[in-house]
Amino acid sequence: MIASHPDRAKIRLENVLFALGNPLRLEIVRTLADEGEQACGSLRKDVAKSTMTHHWRVLRDSGVIWQRPQGRENLISLRRDDLDARFPGLMDILLNAIHAEQ
Repeated sequence: MIASHPDRAKIRLENVLFALGNPLRLEIVRTLADEGEQACGSLRKDVAKSTMTHHWRVLRDSGVIWQRPQGRENLISLRRDDLDARFPGLMDILLNAIHAEQ
């Protein structure tokens, strides 16, 4: 069973910044922003499933992603609307910086 996601009003900046402070999680956010919803298993196959489960939980609990079951897989998507509503401009700045470094 998927744990609950925080309501938009309960997404806290410090939790979002903590979640985005990890390079692997930041890369996941970039992929979701660029490509849309993804199956958990299709992202970062080079990383152990248990490690990815930890990263999904941090991103979900901080309010950065939605995670929903779809058959035997979980699909994840960026909570862009919620993040933009709570912290206007944050995701634009972040994603522009990520793309500028590539």
